[in-house]
Amino acid sequence: MTKLLPLLAAALLATAGMASASNTLGFNEVQSSGTQIELGTVVANGDGIVEVYEYQRAQQGRLLGADAVRAGANTNVRVPVGSTTANRFLVVLKVDGNVVAQQVVRTDN
Repeated sequence: MTKLLPLLAAALLATAGMASASNTLGFNEVQSSGTQIELGTVVANGDGIVEVYEYQRAQQGRLLGADAVRAGANTNVRVPVGSTTANRFLVVLKVDGNVVAQQVVRTDN
């Protein structure tokens, strides 16, 4: 039993590290402005980019804006999307060119 305890502790530390390396987009799914998407805190397991696309009929449309993020927690991330008539957007987080998280957001305007 005394040999098992250090192994369990090591396993716990290893899995805790994996859990903290998740990729997340943390923002409200409904926003009031259609000219800027406020993402709040974005967590990425590596340097990457957040892209915002038009989103209609469950299809990704044209790219409206993007912002670079670094590995770890990125606070107050905002992506300007310019003047658009779209009210639904697809927000995509890419790390090393791979999509690691995505979420649909809509605006009230």
